[in-house]
Amino acid sequence: MNSHFPRIITLLRKERGLSQKKAAEALQISQALLSHYEKGIRECGLDFVVRAADFYGVSCDYLLGRTPDRSGAILTMEDIPDPDAAGKENRFRGSLLPTLNKKLIANSLNIVYDLLQNCNNKAVTNEISGALSAAVYKSFRILYSANSKNPQGMFAVPERLSKGAADAAQSIAESNAACLMAGEDAGELEGIGKDEPPALSPEQLSERYPLFANSLFNLIRNTEARMGVSPQGKKDK
Repeated sequence: MNSHFPRIITLLRKERGLSQKKAAEALQISQALLSHYEKGIRECGLDFVVRAADFYGVSCDYLLGRTPDRSGAILTMEDIPDPDAAGKENRFRGSLLPTLNKKLIANSLNIVYDLLQNCNNKAVTNEISGALSAAVYKSFRILYSANSKNPQGMFAVPERLSKGAADAAQSIAESNAACLMAGEDAGELEGIGKDEPPALSPEQLSERYPLFANSLFNLIRNTEARMGVSPQGKKDK
């Protein structure tokens, strides 16, 4: 089978609050055999995969770890909504702080990805995107895991390992990106040419991105303030 299947069928059973005995009865196999499947000791047949998918209400692809979507759906470019699309997900009630911070980050990302597009290096784009994705992953998992009753089946990495693993993935992606942007190869990833790094200054950013530059400047100041550094570059005591 594969390494994902034992973990996923175990998580799905626990989400249902079922003992191995009850689940085995529903799946028409012995408890001992289900235990072997969940531990990865034995491989099951395709008929059991289909039976388990029907019982837990998920797709076979999800059981096999081929997609994180329980229905088996795979996103295409057309399926991904615009970040500013209208809908209840974008309506923040009460404080304006979430909306403000979202705009600062989204506007800054517009600049980051425009610069990446101009660099025209797929490897750099993938590594920067990987670092940003890891940051979002960590933030979302903090929110999701705050309630111990929330099922963890959507995650492949156990909760206690998630921060360290995400930190490592983010650090590797950032190191690869820095290496590539310096014109050096990172393993099989090819760095950009010597004349390709963008020439930038605050004035150039303001001129090139009149709608977004102030958001980026504010994001930089806010982040460095969290580092204990004032706008003058001195450590706050």
